[in-house]
Amino acid sequence: MSLYPTLEDMHVGGLMEAQKAHDRAQALAQQSATPPYNPAAAGFAPSPGAFTGGMYPSLNEYMGLSPEMIDQASRLQTQQPAPVASQAVVSRPAAGPLMSGPVTGGSVGLLRAQVTHGIRAVTLCKDGKGKAGLRLYSVNNGVFISFVMANSPAALCGLRFGDQILQMNDENCAGWSTDHATKKLQKAAGDSIRLAVRDRPFERTITMVKDSANRVGFGFRDGRIEKIVRESSAARNGILTDHNLLEVNGQNVIGLKDKEILQLLEQSPNDVTITIMPSVIFQHIMKNMSGDLVRKSMDHSVPCI
Repeated sequence: MSLYPTLEDMHVGGLMEAQKAHDRAQALAQQSATPPYNPAAAGFAPSPGAFTGGMYPSLNEYMGLSPEMIDQASRLQTQQPAPVASQAVVSRPAAGPLMSGPVTGGSVGLLRAQVTHGIRAVTLCKDGKGKAGLRLYSVNNGVFISFVMANSPAALCGLRFGDQILQMNDENCAGWSTDHATKKLQKAAGDSIRLAVRDRPFERTITMVKDSANRVGFGFRDGRIEKIVRESSAARNGILTDHNLLEVNGQNVIGLKDKEILQLLEQSPNDVTITIMPSVIFQHIMKNMSGDLVRKSMDHSVPCI
């Protein structure tokens, strides 16, 4: 036997020591073993359709839709469910397969709406009459656009109802009153008004998918959402009552009659994107606005993409 062990001796010896350590650990574990954790016994069994594996859930798992739920929603319901306490959420028999969003990437309406909440620089000019074509209103010490006239410089440079003016010609607008902001705009030189604009901070978009009856599942009056249909795409995608419709597929609908808005919804592709704002804020911005002005002169053009 040599003074130094060979590589083979070290390898065999190491394996033997490792095997002995493994046997000791296994024996110790058997002595103190506890029953494996059972989620069902503990009261935490996953519900049907819950996320069960993988780093990211599938669309059905994300929306809480199991195959059983999808199959059930696809069948015709012949009985009206029992009335609910709140009339804000109503039920109706499904007219066919009930689909749900979200639809991302391929929705034209979502691309036209483009609510980013980001900040952009805008250079605004006035027309030959010295008009920029917008009105401003103060909300919570911020200055917001309350009206954009059709075919005006404001409309042509992409300003929209609900945009927040953060700066005007390098002056911060925080704390300005409606009158002060209006006077600043009127006195500004007409060839170049530099604005820093935050994109519609009070607004958000919701994309839904129509069912076989060409409906998404919410009701409105005077542009204000009042009812949500249970198990509809609108309900599954987070529609809320007491919100006003501002856009349908990116097109401004403020001032339009309900039947005109309904027509836009009916003529929309299978996926529908609406832009909404809490009614309390919308009413505050619009309370001094002439209904006739909004109906006849508001920019209702379809945004380009």
